[in-house]
Amino acid sequence: MRKRSFGVAAGLVAAALAFSGCAAGGDGDGGDGGDGGKPYIALVSKGFQHQFWQAVKEGAEQAAEEFDVEITFEGPDTEADVDQQLQQLQTALDKGPDAIGFAALDSQAADPYLQQAQEAGIPVIAFDSGVESDIPVTTAATDNKAAAAEAAKQMVELVGGSGKIALVVHDQTSVTGIDRRDGFVDYIEENAPDIEIVDIQYGGGDQLKSTDLAKAILQANPDLKGIYGSNEGSAIGVVNAVTELGLEGKLTVIGFDSGQAQIDAINDGLMAGAITQNPVGIGYETVKAAVEALDGKELPKTIDTGFFWYDKTNIEDPEIQAVLYE
Repeated sequence: MRKRSFGVAAGLVAAALAFSGCAAGGDGDGGDGGDGGKPYIALVSKGFQHQFWQAVKEGAEQAAEEFDVEITFEGPDTEADVDQQLQQLQTALDKGPDAIGFAALDSQAADPYLQQAQEAGIPVIAFDSGVESDIPVTTAATDNKAAAAEAAKQMVELVGGSGKIALVVHDQTSVTGIDRRDGFVDYIEENAPDIEIVDIQYGGGDQLKSTDLAKAILQANPDLKGIYGSNEGSAIGVVNAVTELGLEGKLTVIGFDSGQAQIDAINDGLMAGAITQNPVGIGYETVKAAVEALDGKELPKTIDTGFFWYDKTNIEDPEIQAVLYE
């Protein structure tokens, strides 16, 4: 493998680097690998359909420039397409990268590919969503259980500590899907005995599917007081359902992530608030960790990239503005 020594890495400039837009698409930017001189790091994400992943890509590109490495960044057409992601991971491995960053859609399905990377001496950095394996040298991600618990805490306060609520979750196969569900549910069960979770549905992070699921939940539970959407597509699906059924202002909607549609929903009063991650920081820390792994440095098991609750009261605060990805 092409390995070299790197100088001391500069720290992350801020809690989140400014995100000023980036290219969309899932074909990567680096051709068929490195340019023959720079170390090459292949990043395979969970998708490109949400602004979140574009922001992760922006952070990765900033780190690549800072540490003078070559990267590619790609992901499947939807966050439900595990097979396409695995094909992309195999293609990345075939290019013989110096390191790989991987955000798993299925925490178990990728294990044979990770084994392949390990046997080839290619360090793997998990990002956003971990895997059920000890092969990744570290995972750069939000503490999703803690973030979901914060969302649940806000829900409890906003619905007055009692009543029926429901969840629309992006999946039950990725670590993020599981943790954002369990962190929310566990908090409710442990702290709000008078709140009943009447339904949990899985929409694959797809807005249209999540809209249909949320509409079905609302129609079956006319006395519902709140719905939580566990990622950008899930949350906007819930907002769409509320709007289409004419229920604006009649129940509490809480989301996760912070693309423009959610920012608009909060400003318009359709969504009470949401959890924002630090996607630019996730991308940056993933590439930085890959560089440090190639330099032989010992890495922590996890790199916590942080999260924030935001709503109308703090959405304009500089700290929050720094981690919104419009």
